Amino acid sequence: MGKARSAGARGRAPGAPAGARGGRARPSANPFEVKVNRQKFQVLGRKTRHDVGLPGVSRARALQKRTQTLLKEYKERDKSNVFRDKRFGEYNSNISPEEKMMKRFALEQQRQHEKKSIYNLNEDEELTHYGQSLADIEKHNDIVDSDSDAEDRGVLSAELTAAHFGGGGGLLHKKTSQQQGEEGEQPKSRRELIEELIAKSKQEKRERQSQREDALELTEKLDQDWKEIQTLLARKTPKSESKGGKEKPKPDAYDMMVRELGFEMKAQPSNRMKTEEELAQEEQERLEGLEAERLRRMLGKEEDEHIKRPKHTSADDLSDGFVLDKDDRRLLSYKDGKMNVEEEPSGEASSSESEEEEGKGSSAGDPEESDGPDSPSGLESDVESKDGSERTQEERRPNPGERSTADDREAARAELPYTFAAPKSYEELKSLLSGRSMEEQLLVVERIQKCNHPSLAVGNKAKLEKLFGFLLEYVGDLATSDPPDLGGIDKLVVQLYNLCQMFPEAASSAVKFVLRDAMHDMEGMVETTGRAAFPGLDVLIYLKIAGILFPTSDFWHPVVTPALLCLSQLLTKCPVQSLQDVVKGLFVCCVFLDYVSLSQRFIPELINFLVGILYIATPNRQSQGYALVHPFRALGKSSELLLVSDEEATATWHRRSLPLQWAGGLKAQTETEANHTRLSCLAVCLALVRRCVTAYGTLPSFHDIVRPLRALLTEHLAARSCPPELQELSRSILTEMEKQPKYYRPLVCEKSKPVPLKLFTPRLVKVLEFGKKQGCTKEEQERKRLIHKHKREFKGAVREIRKDNQFLAWMQLSEIMERDAERKRKVKQLFNTLATQEGEWKALKRKKFKK
Repeated sequence: MGKARSAGARGRAPGAPAGARGGRARPSANPFEVKVNRQKFQVLGRKTRHDVGLPGVSRARALQKRTQTLLKEYKERDKSNVFRDKRFGEYNSNISPEEKMMKRFALEQQRQHEKKSIYNLNEDEELTHYGQSLADIEKHNDIVDSDSDAEDRGVLSAELTAAHFGGGGGLLHKKTSQQQGEEGEQPKSRRELIEELIAKSKQEKRERQSQREDALELTEKLDQDWKEIQTLLARKTPKSESKGGKEKPKPDAYDMMVRELGFEMKAQPSNRMKTEEELAQEEQERLEGLEAERLRRMLGKEEDEHIKRPKHTSADDLSDGFVLDKDDRRLLSYKDGKMNVEEEPSGEASSSESEEEEGKGSSAGDPEESDGPDSPSGLESDVESKDGSERTQEERRPNPGERSTADDREAARAELPYTFAAPKSYEELKSLLSGRSMEEQLLVVERIQKCNHPSLAVGNKAKLEKLFGFLLEYVGDLATSDPPDLGGIDKLVVQLYNLCQMFPEAASSAVKFVLRDAMHDMEGMVETTGRAAFPGLDVLIYLKIAGILFPTSDFWHPVVTPALLCLSQLLTKCPVQSLQDVVKGLFVCCVFLDYVSLSQRFIPELINFLVGILYIATPNRQSQGYALVHPFRALGKSSELLLVSDEEATATWHRRSLPLQWAGGLKAQTETEANHTRLSCLAVCLALVRRCVTAYGTLPSFHDIVRPLRALLTEHLAARSCPPELQELSRSILTEMEKQPKYYRPLVCEKSKPVPLKLFTPRLVKVLEFGKKQGCTKEEQERKRLIHKHKREFKGAVREIRKDNQFLAWMQLSEIMERDAERKRKVKQLFNTLATQEGEWKALKRKKFKK
């Protein structure tokens, strides 16, 4: 150590500064900036890195780097200056330097000779105005004349100009000297000369006017002479020459077709299509007009009270066509058997007054049926009665005209109104529809929709939305009536569909409310009794209507999806205990298949229910290949519900559709009718099985799904206790099942490879290396290494971004502080200035006060 120290001190004298000899000395590190990364223990052979760090130096270096890069970008964040090198041919290697210089020189000369600014008028360019040079116009060579209307307008004589506007002194002196020389008289005064000039100019003006008028007269005369001789100059070709000449060529087929197309009738523009609002408005006006006509006929009023009644004319009136200024003819009528001539009517008021008087005077008949003086009854009254005695019973009898009027009134009262107000409650709708035929009910609903269309008033939309709920409730009442009116329900579905298309949200809410109510009742029954019965016919019809009104092929629908859940709950939680339950369950299966006809969804509840129906209709069951689940039981009272043992009933049965009215309630039936019902249910079940085979034939697990059905159908055929028609249907279903292809192969265990003989080969063991992940392949090790590197780089990038944000935040804070300091400085300077001024003003004020 001593040698090293003496060797280190040999190069410089004691007390000499570092770097005096032997070049620059390294700056000694600040011990407070050195960070030592100590290790817990040392490992032989391990290379240690970053054991000593300088965080202060690194931080200063990073700050300097951010100042040179990030701070520069921050200051230039709002600038978009881009340097573009527009030197000609700078980056074109195909042009030689001499050519580049020549071309650049030519462009420079061309740029200098180009016009610099369009507003610079000092350049050598000739400016024009209306085709004339401005330089020529500025010479003022034009003569302006405002005293003459002739072609030489604007020309003033030199004498007049000199006399009026000055500058004519020489001219006046010249004339004066000439007059003195010629006449030997004294010269005229200035006033006389001006008057003389004015008279001369007027004389010249009159002469020019007379010349212009003579020229116009000569022009008109020349035109008239030309018209007279123009006919003589025109030469007409004689007919002989025209006939002798060449004939015109006949047009060919193409020319004829072109002319025909030119004269062909053009398509007339049709009227534009009316909008939905306009159609609704027209329909409402039409219905209001018909309703007003019906009310008029019901009340027996005149067709039009504003139309004048026909006045009575005499038979001697020949209607010779005389036009009279005033119709002063009197109306002849008979009253109480005497001839009555009315006074001049003063319009409609007088006629109405006379009618009212006659109505009051008549003691017999209805006030509405009283006839005026012009009515047929008035003209046909008894003329022979002289004393004005009372009419006989035969005269009081209404005439045929009155009878037809009464019939029209009764018909109008019985006729269906044309306008209806939207019902506010279900009872109001029921009162409108009760007691009417189904056609009238449909007409009432249709007219309610037309009279309350949403485009006609603001609140009509809410009214029609309520109407959908009322109609839905009315359909439920029709379904629960005895017997159920299924035909009326089928026709009302059309109106429900129209309203659903207009208001889908309100319709979905109403249908969901009905289904939610039904499911709530069923769940309550399940909680209390442990089972639930099939719902009434109204709920089943609601489920059918939901599939008609809304799309059933959607993956999820706010109405159809709850309806599907409701159907599946009915097939799994409602036990089959009677023929009525079988009919309801089969109807639910039909609705289920209608729902999934497009989406082809697999419904396990449907297959299970059909298996149960076939089970309770099959005798001699062997229970092989199938298993029953709830709601069916293998043993019990309802396990042989559809079993038919009567051969006579089997022989007399004919296949027919299953009436839906039976779902509402089966009346008392004989044993034969009950057996026929059982066979009809079995036929419907087989038809549903065929539909399932067609729908699910493409599923990979089809054969496993239909295995229970196949086993039951095979047992059913072996029993031979059903009609031949059902046996043939079962055979066809089995044939279709067998025809469906298999889309998968059964799982088979792979054949194991033969075990090789044990050989005496050395076992290679990989030597463990420190720092490497063991127990994996090289690719996996490389992948883990890259993942580890990515994580490390990602953390470093996040750390640098965080530091960059801190640096930018510090720069922004420093800018804000600088601005605030500058503002405070300026405010302080202003206050100082104001204080100085205030002090000077006060000192001046005190000085004045002392004086």
